Amino acid sequence: MSIKKQYLKKNGVCKTTFILHGTFNNIENVRLTGDFNNWDINCEPMKKLKPSGFSQTLNLDAGKSYQFKYLINDSVWENEPESDELVPNGFGPKEFNSLIVL
Repeated sequence: MSIKKQYLKKNGVCKTTFILHGTFNNIENVRLTGDFNNWDINCEPMKKLKPSGFSQTLNLDAGKSYQFKYLINDSVWENEPESDELVPNGFGPKEFNSLIVL
């Protein structure tokens, strides 16, 4: 898993690419959900990469931070280990969201 940040000079935007690397034998789809899409669990799935992995690029406002998670096969929530931080999400003492700071 990884995150690539590319700051664009115009419009105060950060082109942010979220990538899940590796072999995912049993994964049909991955959705990137978070503050940037109102945690929409029905959002378009991430693009499947060949030979393996998933990717999605978003244009996000620079100077802001966003909480997010990956939703795998519409049932399993996963955090991004390379996020800038993990923050409590209010669903329990050991429940966290990934945080990206742009």
